[in-house]
Amino acid sequence: MQFSRSLLLALKGCAMGMADVVPGVSGGTIAFISGIYEELIESIRQVDLTALRLLCRGRFRELWQHINGAFLLPVLLGIGIAIFSLARLMTWLLANHPIEIWSFFFGLIIASALLVARQIERWTIPTVASMLVGIGVAWWITVASPAQTPETWWFILLAGAIAICAMILPGISGAFILLLLGKYQYIMTAIGELNLPVILIFAVGAVAGIVSFSHLLSWLLKHWHDCTIAVLMGFMIGSLNKVWPWKEAVETFVDSHGKTMPLIEHNITPNRFEALTGQDAHLLPAIVLCLLGFASIYAIETTARILADKHKK
Repeated sequence: MQFSRSLLLALKGCAMGMADVVPGVSGGTIAFISGIYEELIESIRQVDLTALRLLCRGRFRELWQHINGAFLLPVLLGIGIAIFSLARLMTWLLANHPIEIWSFFFGLIIASALLVARQIERWTIPTVASMLVGIGVAWWITVASPAQTPETWWFILLAGAIAICAMILPGISGAFILLLLGKYQYIMTAIGELNLPVILIFAVGAVAGIVSFSHLLSWLLKHWHDCTIAVLMGFMIGSLNKVWPWKEAVETFVDSHGKTMPLIEHNITPNRFEALTGQDAHLLPAIVLCLLGFASIYAIETTARILADKHKK
């Protein structure tokens, strides 16, 4: 039973890793829809001074229990495996079948938001307001123009902290946040050239950001559960603007590989897309894949519920 649970957690981690390599899609969304979001946040929160003391004293069994290692390790392994093994596949799919892939994610996020709504016990005015705030923030992030920012150590540290926090928020992509901060190409270049000082500063910021932010998020989920869930649901709805399949590039940028990529895009209709590009809008495959993405979320949720019921028995 423990092995099957670890395998399932690793598969969910793989799904999160796949999402994290897609611009505009968050691993936090996958964690949310697969039912591990709150446990993930709580486990990350346990990486604290107590964990550091246990590590320094060599009390590894207690450390393992303190950080919920049986949960955290398979998830992190899955994320790592997916990022390193599936990044090329996702990049290829986005380059060669962008409309179909974005359509799949569009359906996936719609279904995810509907499932998340079930976790809200009471819809009140503050809850609805929280959802609208989440929608507004996520929508603004998807349309905001990238900023010109410094390359000093403190800003790299800050960028790491902000980007990693975005990665665990449903509907907000950490890679896209780096793009908005004007540091996507800089960080990708540093990783490609193994610029260790920059990588280490960014990593320190990421670790500090995710540990501190997980404490805040855990507190919010315990004390303001419905409003917090509503905000996260709003993030997912607002992010739909980013994953709309048919777009017109208004501005472009050159990535770390010298390839021209869209920077600012406007959503357009399939007919307008065909008129502008002269390419097929692939409307029928897009609809099919959107429905498939929608259905896959409910299939995952049903499977998770069945496994949970068996585990209880």
